[in-house]
Amino acid sequence: MSTLRSSPLRHDAMDRLIMSVDTALRTALTSHTAERPAPVAVEPDGELTADDKRLSAALMRVNHVGEVCAQALYASQAWGTNDPALKAQFEDAAREENDHLAWTETRLNELGGRTSLLNPLWYAGAFGIGLLAAKAGDAVSLGFVVETERQVEAHLNSHMDRLPAGDHRSRAIVAQMRDDEVAHADAALQAGGAPLPAPVKGLMRLAAKVMTTVAHRI
Repeated sequence: MSTLRSSPLRHDAMDRLIMSVDTALRTALTSHTAERPAPVAVEPDGELTADDKRLSAALMRVNHVGEVCAQALYASQAWGTNDPALKAQFEDAAREENDHLAWTETRLNELGGRTSLLNPLWYAGAFGIGLLAAKAGDAVSLGFVVETERQVEAHLNSHMDRLPAGDHRSRAIVAQMRDDEVAHADAALQAGGAPLPAPVKGLMRLAAKVMTTVAHRI
């Protein structure tokens, strides 16, 4: 009597699916621990009014959502590539983004704020987009990283201008996040990222605008 055996490819796909679900749940629903210490401001925070704290918390919630999306994007793109070196690059970037996730989460708690109630939705949407980019080929996937990180850089620069003058701690965190995003974009470009068509870039900016507007409040 013959026995049915699952193929190694099927086992691999199932393992990756289980890992992806686990990553999604941990990213969207649990607290996080950073490998690197949180950036320290050069000077202590000034006096922050209740309105200042609300504004800082809203901005940091938006940044936290951005990091939830970053985890989803890098996880899906690591899954979608067959290049071991590129997979490792995506996974390394994801570990740095996890630091950002923990830093923004901690700062939100300090400000008396909360993370977005829609984090599972943000993660699912970003994972799908990242997987589509990965299936288009490694050059497109890397180009997507470049454009995403460039847009995030601009977004973080705007937050540097909008944060209350006395909120030096949040500004230090945002500054380090921005520097890391620049490094991720540069690495993706050097690895062979292809420029994306202008309409795709426009759609990405529109999607980011929707996310930041909603996450500012919810």
